[in-house]
Amino acid sequence: MKRAKLLWVDLEMTGLEPEKDSILEVAAIATDMQLNEIARYEAVIKVPEKLMKERMVGDFWEKNAESRDALIAQNENGQPVAKVEEELLKFLDEHFGREVYLAGNSIHQDRKFIEREMPELNKRLHYRMLDVSAWKIYFEHALNKKFTKPENHRALDDIEGSIGELKWYLTFLK
Repeated sequence: MKRAKLLWVDLEMTGLEPEKDSILEVAAIATDMQLNEIARYEAVIKVPEKLMKERMVGDFWEKNAESRDALIAQNENGQPVAKVEEELLKFLDEHFGREVYLAGNSIHQDRKFIEREMPELNKRLHYRMLDVSAWKIYFEHALNKKFTKPENHRALDDIEGSIGELKWYLTFLK
């Protein structure tokens, strides 16, 4: 029985512009609707060194130099994006039924990269998404409650943080 409904995804990219930047790292955690983990997936996507040197500059990357350096260092062992997409499709086949809801923080941005670089995966995703940042906006501005999650800017750590954040918001509903 395929129990997963939520595909928690986080991508690390060379930048935030899908037309200019590329995915460097992808992580996914499959959960049911109660946020119980069913499976996880991680991969490094190999991108041209020239692209990393051109795009991974500026204030954000200077403030996150440790993450930047780790992403650059692992690039050598990366796979082509088509291979990663193929593995993700197998991950969906193994753990999901018909409906696959994309979940994460500001997931719409990751979805833009998925649409561009992994079109077959994009076709498998439901048009509805679970965006934790919507909860963040409401709780911070309407209820004056703030969740602080670590900002490691590494894909798997960020997903675990997003799931933890949603679990925290849900405690207020009990």
